[in-house]
Amino acid sequence: MTSKRYRILALLSCIGMFLVLVAGVIVTNTQSGRGCGTDWPLCNGKFVPAYTLESMIEYSHRAVSGLEGILVFATFVAAFKLKPNARDKEALIYSGGALAFTIAQAILGMMAVIWPTSDAVLAIHFGISMIAFTFTWLLSAWSRRRVKELETGVAAKKEKGALVLIPSSIFRATVAVILYCYAVVYLGAYVRHTDSAGGCIGWPLCNGEFVPEINGATGIVFLHRLAGVVLFICILLLLLYVRKKLGSDHEIAKVSLVSFLLVLAQVLSGWLLTATLDNEDAYVFTSLLHTIIVTAMFSSLCLGMIRAWQLSRKSK
Repeated sequence: MTSKRYRILALLSCIGMFLVLVAGVIVTNTQSGRGCGTDWPLCNGKFVPAYTLESMIEYSHRAVSGLEGILVFATFVAAFKLKPNARDKEALIYSGGALAFTIAQAILGMMAVIWPTSDAVLAIHFGISMIAFTFTWLLSAWSRRRVKELETGVAAKKEKGALVLIPSSIFRATVAVILYCYAVVYLGAYVRHTDSAGGCIGWPLCNGEFVPEINGATGIVFLHRLAGVVLFICILLLLLYVRKKLGSDHEIAKVSLVSFLLVLAQVLSGWLLTATLDNEDAYVFTSLLHTIIVTAMFSSLCLGMIRAWQLSRKSK
């Protein structure tokens, strides 16, 4: 398989995983998770279920996930069939990671349908889906970069920024931010699965207080908001540190800037979530927007981490 064809396959895999994420959020926000009862992979014991809104939403999510699973598997297999001049272990790592987390996502989804599952476990399901998407994002970014290299004849060691000394501290700092970001995302998923969003009315204050009484739904939402503020500060500090060490035109600095803009958009989308709590139809879309932004932000941070690690090794 040529690198150009593989790039198309990787892009389709990334788009497909994005659709799986969107479908999953819609299932959660419309409370359609039990639309197929406790049957899996069938829906209420049928291959084509009787029409109800909940069953169609849940079954559509399963169908999209199944098709994406096939596409992710094909992408993984195709990585072994790349021409020698286009083959790279990165493709195997990213496509293999996407496949592993797609399988984990399917297994956890099956368990959630068949057996009673706690909200804490359900929240992990989104985290796994987000990581699966990130692997497809990284694979798409790698395939785009590789096609450019092959077309221009630029070797990897001459990539832009490779001649600039990349301190390993940038890699370590990015890893720390990513781990903390995942914890914040988990808290957000827990808020959604416990229906705790109404625990804090108003924004940026919570129920008109700077520090509300920490209990029940209010405590869960307030902790998520507080964690979000800390994440915003962490990504801002990461951006400033990278720009200080590498300048504003370096590839990693640009990726860090994108991550910061996304966390800023995430904060604003949090305000939209609060503003639409009383409008169920609007809330479905603002919650979806919130999820899309945080997924893109996490993927952007992971891309920055990978490039920092690669370029720091090449600069030694």
